[in-house]
Amino acid sequence: MFGFSHVFHWVKSGGSPLRARVSRWRNQARRIVAGSDKLQSISDEELLLKSRELQWRAKTGAPLKWLMPEAYMLVREAARRTLGIVHYPVQVMGGIGLFEGGLIEMQTGEGKTLTALLPAYLRALPGYGCHVVTVNDYLAHRDAEEMGPVYNALGLTVGCIQTTSVPFERKGAYDKDITYGTAKEIGFDFLRDRLKLGARGGQKDYGELFGVETAEQEALVQRGHYFALIDEADSILIDEARTPLIIGVAMDQTPATLALYNWAEQVTKLLEANKDYIYEPKYRTAYLTDFGCRRLLMVEKPSLLDTFDTERINKHVEQALTARFGFQLNRDYIVNEEKIVIVDESTGRMMDGRTWQDGLHQAMEAKEGIPITEMTGQAAKVTVQTFFRQYAYLSGMTGTAMQSRREFRKAYNIRVAPIPTHRKCLRQGKPPRIFRTLDQKQQAVADEVERLIQKNCAVLVGTPSVAASETLGALLKKRGINAPIINAKYHEQEAAIVVEAGQEARVTIATNMAGRGTDIKLTDAARAAGGLHVIATEMHTSIRIDRQLVGRAARQGDPGSYQFFLSLEDELLRVLEPEYREKMQQRAHPNQQGEISRSWIRFFRKVQRRLEKEHYKQRRDLCRQEHHQMQQHLLMGLDPYLELTE
Repeated sequence: MFGFSHVFHWVKSGGSPLRARVSRWRNQARRIVAGSDKLQSISDEELLLKSRELQWRAKTGAPLKWLMPEAYMLVREAARRTLGIVHYPVQVMGGIGLFEGGLIEMQTGEGKTLTALLPAYLRALPGYGCHVVTVNDYLAHRDAEEMGPVYNALGLTVGCIQTTSVPFERKGAYDKDITYGTAKEIGFDFLRDRLKLGARGGQKDYGELFGVETAEQEALVQRGHYFALIDEADSILIDEARTPLIIGVAMDQTPATLALYNWAEQVTKLLEANKDYIYEPKYRTAYLTDFGCRRLLMVEKPSLLDTFDTERINKHVEQALTARFGFQLNRDYIVNEEKIVIVDESTGRMMDGRTWQDGLHQAMEAKEGIPITEMTGQAAKVTVQTFFRQYAYLSGMTGTAMQSRREFRKAYNIRVAPIPTHRKCLRQGKPPRIFRTLDQKQQAVADEVERLIQKNCAVLVGTPSVAASETLGALLKKRGINAPIINAKYHEQEAAIVVEAGQEARVTIATNMAGRGTDIKLTDAARAAGGLHVIATEMHTSIRIDRQLVGRAARQGDPGSYQFFLSLEDELLRVLEPEYREKMQQRAHPNQQGEISRSWIRFFRKVQRRLEKEHYKQRRDLCRQEHHQMQQHLLMGLDPYLELTE
């Protein structure tokens, strides 16, 4: 049933549900701000007492929507006293949207961390636990430490999960009213709890949010899944949704297995493309033809391989081919201390502890000539979509969500709403520049950087990979330009460099999402010179990632601008067949500097949309497959998170 307020704002907004919600939130935010200002005269003890009264009312069954206005007033006043910051009306609007179970789009620099205080406090009042999910350990620790005084002033406790946390520390953090952590750590804690229950033969139903804890369950670290608030929700709920969370179990590694990995890597050099094997860049996979399979039978093999059947040998050769052609060093992975570390293609961040499955990781190690680790089987598995859908209440915030609002609705049953900016956005976009070759583009980027720093502008250059960032950094260094490079290896240093990126005549190079979650604040001199200028050196596989990079400029009413520099040799186009890429390059008619018509931007957008559709289909199919298997195992009385594994 809709109340009078809902109907009034629906009519006022011309029947648009989205505009009606935003209008209603704006009206509620005004009342909350006015009520919060009246609390400035009360003492800290009285503020805490009011919070205790709200907790008692929440725990005795009062609906949280009735308590929301008063709760938000208390949080706003507590933030003013402890942090010296007050929530703007638009941040209060965001807090209302998050409480109502939605996903809000707030532009970069609008204060999402402060906004998260409001729904986190309100949802924590009943005492069931609240999880605030971030993209990395550094941001989880920073937010818990910086926002902790606000919660403490209102009588709530705060915990933080880190990769290095031991089990008793994790349990202590989850027992707090509000727990900060990454999706990876919270998800793996869930799987580890399932393994503990499975070892005991336990049949705990994780659909139950809370209950009486028995002695058998004391070793479990999590106490349920009541509410999750996800920062950078598009990165976690969409970009990472194609990679399930898996707890692996090491399998025996024999000399024969090692010989198979190394032999498969060497034999790929003897095979002929399109005759012995077919490589499909669209799916990043390779498979042997019938002719290739027959040829492998004739190739000389070490005697150790006699223990393997032909099917297994062929499979490992196909994985070796995929490793050779589908993954590039310093783009898809790096080698750190003789270990393969996967780099997230959508964020540019290192994914410590993650490995490729089905022998692909070992094929990569053989390719790089480093020690081959043991192949892992699956002990427990859950997809990001399935894990977060078990929360009773789910909400999130990000700077880019509207393009994916249909997927959020279908996959997670949450609506997306944009929150207006506190000040008018002054961001200016310049026409894209497109070049025939990668080298010509890089020279043009270097020329543009030189021009901008002469004007005293602050410059942020976005690159798609570690290799691209280092290549551009070396080019600028030859020209006498010192540009710090952020490629997401160390989050603390990354944040420190990003903070300084707003200084005049400062050039910073960053991979896709490096520094995400840290504001770039301009100096007065940089602001007078036109603010931060973002140079995007490529279009990414998703328009959302491009928007995140562009959104770095012109935060909180500051001036700023952006421009794309593209080439027909960009990584985005490497999903196309080599023959087709060559054909397109031949059709281009560059000028003396190698620049071609900007009308080619339509070609890039077409490829980008195609990739977005393919990635969406992969996420959808993965979710459907897991859902079907889960239903089968639940009917048989088995634990789906353990029995789904191979």
